[in-house]
Amino acid sequence: MADPKKPRPAFAPWDTRELPGSFTVEETAVRVGNYKWIEMKLFEVLGGWIATVPELDVKLRLGTHCYHHAWHAELFHKRLPELREMNPERLTLPANDELVAFVDAMTAPEGQGETIEKLVGVYRVLIPHKIAAYTFHLNNTSTITDAPTIRTLKLVLQDEFDDWRDGEMMIQSLIETPEEVDRAARHQASLEKLMLAAGGIAGPGSIGNPYALQEATA
Repeated sequence: MADPKKPRPAFAPWDTRELPGSFTVEETAVRVGNYKWIEMKLFEVLGGWIATVPELDVKLRLGTHCYHHAWHAELFHKRLPELREMNPERLTLPANDELVAFVDAMTAPEGQGETIEKLVGVYRVLIPHKIAAYTFHLNNTSTITDAPTIRTLKLVLQDEFDDWRDGEMMIQSLIETPEEVDRAARHQASLEKLMLAAGGIAGPGSIGNPYALQEATA
């Protein structure tokens, strides 16, 4: 019979989780506030484009994706009061001015003949960077103390991967000439440079600091 007074380990022998993660509560709150901000902006952007893109199939997919991002913003919003006892709106901020400049450039194409540029900005630049930042966070936070954020990130990432695939298929269906290949590539390159300046959707460190890792292992 087991002795009820005998000390037991925190976790079962088959449970290899560790308590600490890479982020403090404050750092997690700031990152989640950045995530909520970019999700809200993308909801607004796609919602505005629905009325202007002439391609019906693109219009329909954007409508679906638009509400994915609204839901993601709501999920992140619900995490903020649990992470810090303060008004969530005060944490709903862009990572830096450079990210604001990226969003402005991403939304600059307004003409009806610029659907390729619109989709490239979202599906070949922004969403891949979101997936990278969310995946880094998922892999580096505590599975014990930050389990609610982990669940939120997993739900969000499922939509992001699905939307990324839809977006790439739409882009490929629209690109029909070598000139359109060049258009897409030029626009992607210009936006990638702006995202590089921002350091990612959560600023520098969005996917960690590889230089610090190299120094630690040198």
